[in-house]
Amino acid sequence: MSDEHKQFISEEDAEVKRIKKRKLELMELKEKEHEMIVEPVHVTDSNLNEIVNKHSLVLIDCWAPWCGPCLALAPTIEELTEKYAGKVVVGKLNVDENPRTAERFHIFSIPTTLIMKNGREVDRIVGLVPKNHVEAVLRKHLG
Repeated sequence: MSDEHKQFISEEDAEVKRIKKRKLELMELKEKEHEMIVEPVHVTDSNLNEIVNKHSLVLIDCWAPWCGPCLALAPTIEELTEKYAGKVVVGKLNVDENPRTAERFHIFSIPTTLIMKNGREVDRIVGLVPKNHVEAVLRKHLG
């Protein structure tokens, strides 16, 4: 084998190692982005932007403690949090405690579920709906 051929193989090996290293770094970064969050995140006026900009897909349950349909939806929200951990970050926003966000997103009825993708609202569900309906909307945005 010629020296030129040996040098080419050596450079090619170094390039393959560099590519592998970069791919591993990107995979680790993606894992950190989608930490396994297994319970709803407390969303507030002050942390909403940070949450929706940090995670690519966020479901936000806008609710109030006095709202019967909101309380009925709570177990569904808990189940979806566990089922979609690592894929979707699920948050809960108490509209009574966070009026700026409720006003910003024109939340006039609760429960309202916002679907945020890459920092912006892409869908919403108003009212108490079955779990399979919420899942269908989520799956539409997971792809």
